[in-house]
Amino acid sequence: MRTRTLLPTLLAAALAAGGLSLASAGSASAEAVIDVTTAAQLKAALTAAAPGDTIRLADGTYTGNFKATVAATSSARITLTGSDKAVLTAGGGYGLHLNGASYWTVRGITVTGGQKGIMADAATGVVIDGVTVHDLDMEGVHFRKSSRDGVIKNSRIYDTGHDGRGMGEGVYVGSAGDLSDRSDAVQILDNTIGPGVGGENIDIKEGTTGARIIGNTFDGSGLTGANYDDSWVDVKGNDVLVQGNRGSRTTNKGYETHTQQSGWGCGTVFRDNASDLTGATGDKQLAVNVTNQSSTCGTTVHSDNTVTGGKGLTNIAVTP
Repeated sequence: MRTRTLLPTLLAAALAAGGLSLASAGSASAEAVIDVTTAAQLKAALTAAAPGDTIRLADGTYTGNFKATVAATSSARITLTGSDKAVLTAGGGYGLHLNGASYWTVRGITVTGGQKGIMADAATGVVIDGVTVHDLDMEGVHFRKSSRDGVIKNSRIYDTGHDGRGMGEGVYVGSAGDLSDRSDAVQILDNTIGPGVGGENIDIKEGTTGARIIGNTFDGSGLTGANYDDSWVDVKGNDVLVQGNRGSRTTNKGYETHTQQSGWGCGTVFRDNASDLTGATGDKQLAVNVTNQSSTCGTTVHSDNTVTGGKGLTNIAVTP
């Protein structure tokens, strides 16, 4: 096993202050388990963590903005874990910012109270698993600045967009108008998103390719229409799979595709999604609304998609 110094300056200071305990045996183990109980200890642990480490949060409230900048590796991930009673509470800004922090796993915790919940910037292979994100001014979870191969799964996101500007997407992938943001191959799996999400439950931006949106449950009761948000999922990226999701409560549509930039918003496949459009009042009221369908930019809607209420399944030909 590779060795490293287990007590870098910042971590040593936190220990001296009477806080962090290292649950791993051996003073030179390359895979430490760092137990924290206060916000100061958490900030120290985020700075001091090395590939293979686990930061374990006790139940309690951790007030502040927390940032990780250390990159791990695909074979030696860094894990931040705790129960849903380990709550990161921010008064503004980002609750948890994974800035260049590739190959981190964030598991189980709750993030609330900031401008944005969990932000991944230039961070490859981030896994967010079983978290709760709620009560934010803007979006819940954002993969940005070419944060490729990210995963958010088994999580709950609700009550976002409190600032009233319609910027409260549940999961946001990429950057509007920025084709250099290649946050590709993000997987959004088995989450519950809504109620009270003040934008689309999921927004996949132009410039990104290969997102997978599978097995989620959507509640669109927070849609405001402030930025044309009138569907659970808006796909503007390419080659996206939308499969096995269940949605209810929308102002207009279930899912839609858009071409915001030439050559984008193409190749989306919809399979086995169930849409309940009961109560929708918009002009389309379709489960899947496709705004650009051509020989060079196509969308596929399979016949195993279903719809209740509204005006129909889709505005393009259905594929068996």
